[in-house]
Amino acid sequence: MTTISLITGGSRGLGRNTAQSIARKGGDIILTWRSGEAQANAVVEEIRQLGRRAVALPLDVADTAAFPAFAAHLQEALRIHWNREDFDHLVNNAGHGDMAALGDTTEAQFDQLFDVHVKGVFFLTQALLPLLRDGGRIVNFSSGLTRVSCPGFAAYAAAKGAVEVLSVYMARELAGRGIAVNTVAPGAIETDFLGGAVRDTPDYNRAFAQMTAMGRVGVPDDIGPMVASLLAPENRWVTAQRIEVSGGQSI
Repeated sequence: MTTISLITGGSRGLGRNTAQSIARKGGDIILTWRSGEAQANAVVEEIRQLGRRAVALPLDVADTAAFPAFAAHLQEALRIHWNREDFDHLVNNAGHGDMAALGDTTEAQFDQLFDVHVKGVFFLTQALLPLLRDGGRIVNFSSGLTRVSCPGFAAYAAAKGAVEVLSVYMARELAGRGIAVNTVAPGAIETDFLGGAVRDTPDYNRAFAQMTAMGRVGVPDDIGPMVASLLAPENRWVTAQRIEVSGGQSI
């Protein structure tokens, strides 16, 4: 049976690459977008060109009150496009960065980071559990910044650290349904994160490259295929793990 993977924030960056990578391995995709509908539709078309089915649904992962309606929308899409009542994989990827020194971080910045990266992941997963099939998978995105400190990322890293602990508890509580839960923690990657800082700022790129054993920063193609591999049947016994994909950052 063809798998169906739901990827939040799948219209760009690592979410887009993950969607494409899963499709190349033969999976179908449901991706969510918050503000980039045209980008999301372009990803859907790219996946269809690969011979797979894809649908894009709007979702703001910070708006927990909208999750029941999103679950109903998702259920409808599953019935219409796949004649199914469930899906196989949930990839909690959607997020944003906000760089500020500890003394300059506002409460609004802190709350937004935790609303998106922690509260959103917790309650969206909760809302979608009735639709996630037994034996399915959950992948939560974290960050290499939970293991190496970089000034300006205290609130962001704290939120991602919470996601890592949450993933372990999810793995424990959902094991009875055969659902494996893991965390993927990318290192510095050339995307539009923080306005493309790693990708577009040579000094920033060089600094992170010097921290990495492999001598360069990552690109989306270093992450998406790894997530697709983690979701493959042969990795069904991997759960409650934090898997860093950073080229050996700060080892």
